[in-house]
Amino acid sequence: MEFPDLGKHCSESTCKKLDFLPVKCDACSQIFCMDHMTYTGHACESAYKKNVQVPVCPLCNTPIPSTRGDPPDIAVSAHIDSQCQSQPAKNRRKVYTHRCALKGCKSKEMIALVCNECTLNFCLKHRHASDHKCQGKKAALSNRAASAAESRRQLQRNNSNSNTTRTIQGDMDEDEALARALQLSMNQEVSWPPRNEPITAHHGRSQASNSGCVVS
Repeated sequence: MEFPDLGKHCSESTCKKLDFLPVKCDACSQIFCMDHMTYTGHACESAYKKNVQVPVCPLCNTPIPSTRGDPPDIAVSAHIDSQCQSQPAKNRRKVYTHRCALKGCKSKEMIALVCNECTLNFCLKHRHASDHKCQGKKAALSNRAASAAESRRQLQRNNSNSNTTRTIQGDMDEDEALARALQLSMNQEVSWPPRNEPITAHHGRSQASNSGCVVS
């Protein structure tokens, strides 16, 4: 007597065995027999979801935190592209020197992709005028001129602050300048409040009140 609905066939393509006690993989949710129930037994492609190990960079041996459920290769690749301090990674980053000019995009390319309208460099994703909301040559020139003017103003402001500090300190070093500033601050506290007109007026009123007293 046969029971056609009893048991299930193994999902492994090389097996297909009818198992009366099949096991469901908690990673890929497929059915397997006892011989292929493990992750390695059926080469589970979703086994990384259950892997809680922290991946390590193969170049600098640094542990790389990654989001659970994401393939560790993505985190390792992002680490090598941005943070890895090994010499091979640094040499690789030197090749990708052309950064996208679109605000918020951090992509870099090996070759320059210059827009014919605004003459700015963009990545492959934003190389078309409609993708980076191209403003044209005039707008690009005005933006560049405004950025250059702001940089010049900031440089002049920094130079003026440096010259002012140098004028106050003169030939004194930092310790002498600090001691001089503390001494000036103490002198101001001692001389405050000023003892001129208010004190003189109070003293005058005291003399007048004393002169008006009559001893009986």
